[in-house]
Amino acid sequence: MEYKKYPERELSSILSIPFIWGMFIFFIVFDIALEIYHQISFRIFQLPLVDRKKYIKIDRHKLNYLSFPDKLRCVYCGYANGVLAYAVKITGDTEEYWCAIKHESNDSFIEPPHQKDFVEFGDEAEFVNRFLNDKESLTTD
Repeated sequence: MEYKKYPERELSSILSIPFIWGMFIFFIVFDIALEIYHQISFRIFQLPLVDRKKYIKIDRHKLNYLSFPDKLRCVYCGYANGVLAYAVKITGDTEEYWCAIKHESNDSFIEPPHQKDFVEFGDEAEFVNRFLNDKESLTTD
């Protein structure tokens, strides 16, 4: 709660409220669309469903030492950051299923952690070994 250290910023904080809370509608709509995608697509792909409660946790509102506005902000942040973390996991699992190849490496790109076991960019031999050889052995049996 860094904002508490800067009381001189109170007006700018108040002016930011519509922008911050306006995003809440986006997060709800995004969450609904994400869950529809997750429930349908992962069943089609036969991927294990992601456990939502491991990513979205709303509990700081229970802290008695927080004011009501602080509790609301904590609910918002717990939900919004949780939905985004949940989305990263779902899209990461989707990426692993559809395209488990790393992006070309350079200093201006931060590789997502879920790509650590992906095939290296440009490594055709590993791509063939990992994805095509198994397919060929399945179709010839």
